[in-house]
Amino acid sequence: MSRLPVGIVGCGNISKIYAQAGAKFDNIAIVACADLDRSRAEALAQEYGIPKVLEVDELLASPDVALVINLTVPAAHAEVAWAALKKGKHVYNEKPLALRRREARNLMGLARDKELRVGCAPDTFLGAGLQTCRHLIDEGAIGVPVAGSAFMLSSGPESWHPNPAFFYQKGAGPLFDMGPYYLTALTTLLGPVRRVTASARVSFQRREITSQPLAGQMIDVEVPTHVSAVMDFESGPVVTLTTSFDVEASRLPRIEIYGSEGTLSVPDPNTFGGEVWLRRRGDTDWRSVPLEFGYAENSRGLGVADMAAALVSGREHRANERVAYHVLDLMHSIIDASESGRHVDMKSAMVRPAPLPLGLAPGQIDA
Repeated sequence: MSRLPVGIVGCGNISKIYAQAGAKFDNIAIVACADLDRSRAEALAQEYGIPKVLEVDELLASPDVALVINLTVPAAHAEVAWAALKKGKHVYNEKPLALRRREARNLMGLARDKELRVGCAPDTFLGAGLQTCRHLIDEGAIGVPVAGSAFMLSSGPESWHPNPAFFYQKGAGPLFDMGPYYLTALTTLLGPVRRVTASARVSFQRREITSQPLAGQMIDVEVPTHVSAVMDFESGPVVTLTTSFDVEASRLPRIEIYGSEGTLSVPDPNTFGGEVWLRRRGDTDWRSVPLEFGYAENSRGLGVADMAAALVSGREHRANERVAYHVLDLMHSIIDASESGRHVDMKSAMVRPAPLPLGLAPGQIDA
């Protein structure tokens, strides 16, 4: 099988798992990498055997690269993706698709004009945990979904991240940083959201870094750090979502889906595996459901491999721009709803991506 040549732009922490994708999946090859800090690109290339280290402009223009994995900081996602599309490359962005709706729409329009593909993380919804949950819902294991709840509660990244300031700048915060995992999981399980209302607050105007090497430095907070939303899905369910960097400890579940015949406990959507629990009407206790699909381990790059397969077959790739844009639009709408004190009707739409088939061999994607 021929491999699609892929280049990585942005060689920070997350790039390491993507760099392994060429060895994990049989239809892509990581052929080049680039970073504004060339030493980081050189280190990534040496560690993972990437053949070429290029400048960013060189990689985007290289005839040896067909698809660009854009792992730059969120503020640069749209700019780098736009430049790659202009050079005739397919693009797979780290989340979010862009900081602003207009930037994302412009990217989607350019891709259509140039007949190119745009994909976007997260691809965790393609992992064994969430695909098993999708299968259970589609098979009617909990009956008709009627409601749900989702919680991403933490005390913030300043206790462990080496340079956490960007988490509190525009385009981040708990909603924009972690929300894409939860909202992508919920929309791929239940479909698009019809309207939303919410409340959000900045709990502390400044935060102290306690991690090394910047311990003691203060961070100015630009974005809400505690956000609670209520979402009405087009298919009927009403789902609550809370994301927070202000919670020291919690025992709440990550995601639960409530149906007419039972409840489904969904694993952490920032992982590919995790435990799936089901309790149906009449059951005396929860039961663990075996994961029925592959990719239970950290498989970032799965969405890229799926794009590569879709480019060959002509089908739609699963981690596509319409899913990513609906999630981006939803996050902005949540903040809009809080600021305006009203329900906000969603203007974007998406279709649940096709589920992965059962029985895929490791490293393979369906055609």
